[in-house]
Amino acid sequence: MDRRTRVLVIAVVVAFIAFLDGAVINIALPAIEADLGGGLSLQQWAVDAYLLTLGSLILLAGSLSDSFGRLRILRFGLVGFGITSIACAVATGGTVLIVARALQGAAGALLVPSSLALIIATFPSSEQGRAIGRWTAWTTSAFLIGPILGGAFVDLFSWRLVFAINVLPIAVALVMMHPLGRDEPNPDRARVDWVGAALGVVGLGGTVFALIEQGRLGWGHPLVFVPAALGVAALVAFVLWERRAPAPMLPLTLFRARNFAAGNLATWFIYAAFSLGLFALPIFLQQVGGFPATLAGLATLPPTVMLVILGSWFGTLGGRIGPRVLMTAGPIVVAAGYLLTLMIDVPVEYWWQVLPGMLVVGLGMAMTVAPLTSAILGAVDPSRAGIGSAVNNAVSRIAGLVSIASIGVIVGDALDVDGYHRVAVVTAVLLVVGGIVSWVGIRNPAPADQVDAPPEAASSDERPRS
Repeated sequence: MDRRTRVLVIAVVVAFIAFLDGAVINIALPAIEADLGGGLSLQQWAVDAYLLTLGSLILLAGSLSDSFGRLRILRFGLVGFGITSIACAVATGGTVLIVARALQGAAGALLVPSSLALIIATFPSSEQGRAIGRWTAWTTSAFLIGPILGGAFVDLFSWRLVFAINVLPIAVALVMMHPLGRDEPNPDRARVDWVGAALGVVGLGGTVFALIEQGRLGWGHPLVFVPAALGVAALVAFVLWERRAPAPMLPLTLFRARNFAAGNLATWFIYAAFSLGLFALPIFLQQVGGFPATLAGLATLPPTVMLVILGSWFGTLGGRIGPRVLMTAGPIVVAAGYLLTLMIDVPVEYWWQVLPGMLVVGLGMAMTVAPLTSAILGAVDPSRAGIGSAVNNAVSRIAGLVSIASIGVIVGDALDVDGYHRVAVVTAVLLVVGGIVSWVGIRNPAPADQVDAPPEAASSDERPRS
């Protein structure tokens, strides 16, 4: 196996581990709540505790990857993710599970940016679109395998096994990384932005806590409005600090590249919608539709199957025609799919109420994901691929974090038929906005043969664009 192939396989396995967790958790939420109690609030926190630390620290992880070496950071992340996965599996109460999930998210923050940065650093720019398309297609197989395994474990054994299954791919990744050796730290590495990391955690933590708990306590309760105010203040302070920090965790200069700025804004709306829709549907199918966990997992598989089958093809197509059209049309197609699910009623008839919408959702996701990732990372100098990938991942995770935290505002106390319909409409609106942002903001890069300087020598602001 040559180095490029090995790097791609490792990047796929590493991202697979992080994505597998996201794939299985939604299927297991009703069983977790039935075992540990806590209602909708615990279900939200079981997802958002992970996304909170992941989204808050993924920027820091990107800087660490660029400074201390991608392989080194990957190894730390894999070991930490394995330990915290076991902690989730043996949790004895809701609070213990939430804490373990938060620690798992911190470890997960080290994985995805470094895996994508490895691809960007290893493959030439002319091959990056196809490599990222293959990475996207194969890593999304986690969403194919996850619901099946998760549902089977919940129905036949215990929800605890959905966390324990992380251990095997972690071991595979560590073994495969051994021949790559160790990378040397960057001698020009900057100081770690611990202040920025702390402000990010407090800012996101306060606002997310308020969004989740307002459904139970109300906005006027001190335990809601005080964290909300502190969170907003910390987020403002975070932006101000990053503007003046000597070594910012979030280099705001990255956003001078048009595709990077517009792509991340589109990512916010698109991934907020992805997270909201895929959080609500499995819970609704189990708690209202009466589906067993395994069938609920199977019911949400069509989008993943289509993404796995078509993701690489659309990634290659995006490399030829540019990402703008696909990033515009893809989210709008997904929106149409969610609007089709407005046919859902009780009793739930899967074949004509759910499946048609899921097929359309899958087509739109396949059109969107690889071109979106390629457009954003293609706007970043390869030497900053780690932080560029981290920013985009942070945006997508934080968007999901906020949208899931907001579900109580959308549906109230219960995710009934009317509540799901409201979720579907909000999801569609977010996706349409993401498509419009892509059309207005994204510009197709110039063909590679028109770029005079090699990618390694061009800055994010110097690459010609059509």
